[in-house]
Amino acid sequence: MRRPYATPEQLAAWTGTPAPPGAERLLTRAGEDIDSALLTAVYPVDEDGDPTDPAIAQALADATCAQAEHWLATGDDGTGAGGVWDSVSIGPVSLSGRSSPPPAASGVELAPRASRALRRAGLTPGRVIAW
Repeated sequence: MRRPYATPEQLAAWTGTPAPPGAERLLTRAGEDIDSALLTAVYPVDEDGDPTDPAIAQALADATCAQAEHWLATGDDGTGAGGVWDSVSIGPVSLSGRSSPPPAASGVELAPRASRALRRAGLTPGRVIAW
């Protein structure tokens, strides 16, 4: 079974504050977004799917922490429900302008710092290799 890319301790080190309650769940969701952004990335993994290159493992941990940090800063919980609209009314219903950009081609809204961590490691943009 693949390990999470980052731990609550790594998140605390990344943000400089104690990990919030539910950090494991938040990091799992952030890791799922990182996985979705890397569908065409090629890098060595072990039999469990964990990266074997320490630099790649660190980039994935950094990107996961950056994604979770972004959600914490925007009030999201990783479900995508937080921070989507800049104004909402309930009766009679009124919504206005998205406060976040539309999802990338991968279908995932990556935090800018998460995207940069993946790009610096050469993991994005992905490419398909013919075998």
